[in-house]
Amino acid sequence: MLRFLRIEHLAVIDELEVEFDPHLNVLTGETGAGKSMLVEAVGLLLGGRASADLIRTGETQATVQAVFDAAGQPLGELIVRREVTSQGRSRAFVNDVLVTAAALHECTAPLVELHGQHEHQTLMDPESHLDLLDDFGGFRSARDGVAASFRRWKDLQNQFDAFQLDERERAARIDLLRFQSSELERANLRAGEDDELETAKRLLTSADKVKRLSSEAYSALYDADEAALTQLGHVWKRVAELAEIDPSFRAHVEARDGIKAQLQDLASALRATADNIDAPPQKLQEVEDRLALLQRLKRKYGPSLDDVIAARESTAIQLDGLLHADERRSGLAADLERARAAFLDCANALSLERHKAAKAFSTQLESLLSELAMPRARLDVRFQSDVPTGAWSARGIDIAECFFSANVGEDLRPLARIASGGELSRVMLAIRTLSAAGQLGKTLIFDEIDAGIGGRVADVVGRRLRALGRDFQVLCITHLPQIAAQGDSHFEIVKAVRSGRTETRVSRLDARRRVEEVARMIGGAAATPASLAAAQELLDSGEAKSKGESERAKAKVRRAGLKDPQNTT
Repeated sequence: MLRFLRIEHLAVIDELEVEFDPHLNVLTGETGAGKSMLVEAVGLLLGGRASADLIRTGETQATVQAVFDAAGQPLGELIVRREVTSQGRSRAFVNDVLVTAAALHECTAPLVELHGQHEHQTLMDPESHLDLLDDFGGFRSARDGVAASFRRWKDLQNQFDAFQLDERERAARIDLLRFQSSELERANLRAGEDDELETAKRLLTSADKVKRLSSEAYSALYDADEAALTQLGHVWKRVAELAEIDPSFRAHVEARDGIKAQLQDLASALRATADNIDAPPQKLQEVEDRLALLQRLKRKYGPSLDDVIAARESTAIQLDGLLHADERRSGLAADLERARAAFLDCANALSLERHKAAKAFSTQLESLLSELAMPRARLDVRFQSDVPTGAWSARGIDIAECFFSANVGEDLRPLARIASGGELSRVMLAIRTLSAAGQLGKTLIFDEIDAGIGGRVADVVGRRLRALGRDFQVLCITHLPQIAAQGDSHFEIVKAVRSGRTETRVSRLDARRRVEEVARMIGGAAATPASLAAAQELLDSGEAKSKGESERAKAKVRRAGLKDPQNTT
């Protein structure tokens, strides 16, 4: 349940806080007051796309925070936050831990279902109908398995197709790969060789200077009359005498052997370099020739020597694959057939479950539509027979579409072509009621899903939303007074100018202000005695109907011989 929402610097919202209640919360206000921005804010908390366009003019960052009552959390609540900067970057936090937008979605998606004001229009796309059935049947996990097996099959199909080369193209490709493979194998490449050769080249081109510097350094360190090692012997003798007087010098005496050993190693290295350096012209030429070869190969296959070595391995594998294409093709064909069979096993099992669920889906949906003032509505999920292989997809082997009739005597026809806007809104509300079943504790948000309806139908939809609010927390943004009157809690969204800036504010309405707001929704202007009376009557009627439905539900429980779940005595 969404218990608390705070928004800062989001479009026309400077700063607001809202504490929502369980059951049905209605949000009303004039067109353009900023109601959609609350939905946008919740969308960000569900991992939705962040944009710099959402930042309030003059601000550098927008922030949306929420507290959810969530079972399974250590403290029984989940605190989430999304920050969006004016550069379009965003950061997400769950219980003050930085997470990705995907991880944020994973945490919040099970807690909230967001249904936008134009969502009923998705019913106009027959492609969406199979998704709705899968949501109802709880088949998402099974469909993930079907999608994985489909991708495996298609990957192998692509590999198999790559083997189907024209013979002339294959022969030309083999010739090219043979030449490249031979060239790379003859080079006998070794990782890091180019760096070693560059070092050797520098040494060979400076051989005389290296010999002179090594000899001079060796003489100064070890061989001359005043050699450093000889002088250090005198130094250490005096330091040892000092240590007998001043103990602080003992550490230096103890380091003597290590320093002496290092200097002796240096002397040996200098002498070996001076004695052994050999730079005949042919050796330098060999190094330069080898470097030139490596540079040519790097230009051709590089840019780095590691890339050239990788190209040698890749070329050998490709050549082997083409030379043994027939054997590889045979093995791949067997793998391809097994992958196709595995996909069909998963897809057929899912298809069977879908056909079973489709009957229950239609029956339950018709029952709900009857409650929504469509007592004669009929709906049927029809599956296309003999779906061609080319139409199989990650969703399986099924193509399904909802057929609908709202009136007696009318044939069932494609839902997308015959239902009116008001009918589509009610069908979507019924579908979402079904898909939410078994997910108690969720927050359902309806953003003007009541579009296209009015009068008696609006009253019925409002009562359906209120009934839904007994099992879920429902947030409903509406322009209809009949629906607003059914709310357990009522919030007004107002846009006003303050200090030269437009701001959107949200306030919880008490009984008096609620009557005034419903009167405004009825009359469309300043409240009059007639509109106020009508508003009060509408609110009283909604409360009475709600109590009556509650009492009927309790009576039904008593008749069944069951304990009233709300009776704690």
